[in-house]
Amino acid sequence: MAKDYELRQYETAKWVSAVIRGESQKEAMRQGFWKLFHYIQGKNEQEMKIDMTVPVTCLIKSGCTDFKISFFVPFEHQDSPPQPTDSDVFIEERKAAGIFVRSFGGFASPEKYAEEAEVLARILRKRGQPFHEDFFYTAGYDSPFKLFNRHNEVWYFKK
Repeated sequence: MAKDYELRQYETAKWVSAVIRGESQKEAMRQGFWKLFHYIQGKNEQEMKIDMTVPVTCLIKSGCTDFKISFFVPFEHQDSPPQPTDSDVFIEERKAAGIFVRSFGGFASPEKYAEEAEVLARILRKRGQPFHEDFFYTAGYDSPFKLFNRHNEVWYFKK
């Protein structure tokens, strides 16, 4: 782990996601969060409440106004997560991957995420680390009500 970023290895895992199209990133995060929150509150085929997990991720693709917001499916539901009843919500399996991660504190705005992603991309290019440059994920770990010691990340996938 370098001081300004780390390389993590994530295993294959299921996430519950929603794609929000044609909105600002901030509005897409709001809409996507509530769709996913309703899913974990029981808007699924089993009407099962599921624990909230972190991080909440958002896929940002260069030049695209679609945003994919996701919650990690808790470990006890990884084998068979309840199917969503909202047609905008879906279960996806993300393959195992090496991910370059840059962490930062404070309240993260879309602009702050973009700025931190650019810093991470610059560092990775300078160090000759190959990564997928056409997209990155934002990862938020805190409730909006947490005021101090907030934790946010940007992720680039290793090539």
